[in-house]
Amino acid sequence: MGSFRIPGSLGIHANSGWTLQTFHGLPSYIEQKNLAATQKRSSGSIPSPQPAIPLDNDTRTLAATAYGEGSSGNVFNEMAAIANVLVRQQKARGYKSISAFISADRNFAYAAHDGNERYTQLMKASESQISTSKGMADALKGAINALSPASVDYSGGAYFWDGADIESNYEKHAKVRGGIRFSDVAHNLYKIKEKEVPGEEWWRDNRGKKTKVRGQWKYKYESTAAWGGTIFWKYNQDFLSATGNKEYN
Repeated sequence: MGSFRIPGSLGIHANSGWTLQTFHGLPSYIEQKNLAATQKRSSGSIPSPQPAIPLDNDTRTLAATAYGEGSSGNVFNEMAAIANVLVRQQKARGYKSISAFISADRNFAYAAHDGNERYTQLMKASESQISTSKGMADALKGAINALSPASVDYSGGAYFWDGADIESNYEKHAKVRGGIRFSDVAHNLYKIKEKEVPGEEWWRDNRGKKTKVRGQWKYKYESTAAWGGTIFWKYNQDFLSATGNKEYN
């Protein structure tokens, strides 16, 4: 059994006594608490490893959703970024668990609700099947990272994402109709046009009459990252400041 690393904290408190190890690529939590004391009682003998903790529902659901929403290329950064966004949305919306969020909000992560084959595959897979599939194993690593309290954010602070539909449905796409801007040309995976859709909001008196411009914006959405086949977005700060809109809505 060899040691296994992914970028950033693995979601385990430094003093918890747990480390992350792997068997054939599949992360398993092995208890290390009181290891020194056990070794001392055993007169220097190495104790047998404790059984792995079963893969919990939150981690599996998050990994399966990221796997289902990600492109078929199985790009780790893409799946990890999707997991980052899902956890950020879960916390912003006040759900106690990622499973509860994904189950309740059927319009956010379609893969979990529309019969997506990849999602179903990982939800039904045994730990050994996950370990032998690079795509599923990487989706699981991304989920573990996103659920950790000090995770690496591959999404760049995003609250939303889009795949190839933003190109195929460009004219009718909700984000395009709200206005889009690429903060980095590398984020424009589908070579689509940026679009300005100017707007403004006013302060009003108690009769609803406009009194002063509260703020103006040129577009609602700004890209934060792009991996695989997925573009990640957040709201333009000008739009948020002008409207008081929530970052996650």
